[in-house]
Amino acid sequence: MPAVLLEGKTVALKIKENVKKEIEALKNQYGITPKLVSLGAGENPASEIYLKSQEKNAKELGIDYELKKLDANINQDDFIKAIDSLNKDKSVHGIIVQMPLPQRIDTKLISRYISPLKDVEAVHPQNMGEIVFGKANILPCTAAACMELLNSISSLELYGKEAVVVGHSEIVGKPLALLLLNKFATVTVCHIATGQRGTLPEFVKKAEILIVAVGKAGLVKGDWIKEGAIVIDVGINRVEGKIVGDVEFDKAAEKASYITPVPGGVGPLTVAILMRNVVEAFKQQQ
Repeated sequence: MPAVLLEGKTVALKIKENVKKEIEALKNQYGITPKLVSLGAGENPASEIYLKSQEKNAKELGIDYELKKLDANINQDDFIKAIDSLNKDKSVHGIIVQMPLPQRIDTKLISRYISPLKDVEAVHPQNMGEIVFGKANILPCTAAACMELLNSISSLELYGKEAVVVGHSEIVGKPLALLLLNKFATVTVCHIATGQRGTLPEFVKKAEILIVAVGKAGLVKGDWIKEGAIVIDVGINRVEGKIVGDVEFDKAAEKASYITPVPGGVGPLTVAILMRNVVEAFKQQQ
């Protein structure tokens, strides 16, 4: 039996409905409109779709939105000064740094300069630390999107399940592994060294929950998928004019019980959770 599609749009709509109601209540309570600033440097066509989605969703939900683009030749010190200015601006409640940045800027270092209270991507070490202790109110958007999709499966109990995360980035793989651990899943994290050693297939074949976030089309073969597994594909890759994920979708869908489409799975949820994080940041600052 073909897998059930885990489509992000349905879950995203529910989140956005709740966010919109909460924003209206907060405006009535405080007389202030939550504001999100997206900070970048130079032009980057690859991020334009995400930026337009941010602006569109913010407008729909009643969040003030500003895209602040700095010169592509800006140095690291001046970029940090721009962040500090937004930290001090009381009208700004959420800051997101738009990647990629020019190579001269250390992106891991930059995250430390965003105020933890305004860090709506949860990239500051303090916010990452809250995830370790299971106390975080603001979660990395893509990792949280994956968890929301899992939570949408009413019959799923994560306790003790074999969960395999392929990819160990700071914004998806690592926080996702922690979020799964907080639900008492048995978590394995695979990465480039797993692939180089040739053991990725054997780990994938054990996964009852498989989440792949690498950015390499067709990395995970459909015949590796365990019968009845839940597959969440975070990958976004352009191949011959089409957008595809990291998992061989057609073959994987024959074996999985649930699977995300690409596009249409994790993506629509990511922006909805960003907007939810803006509201949470606003409440913390009040």
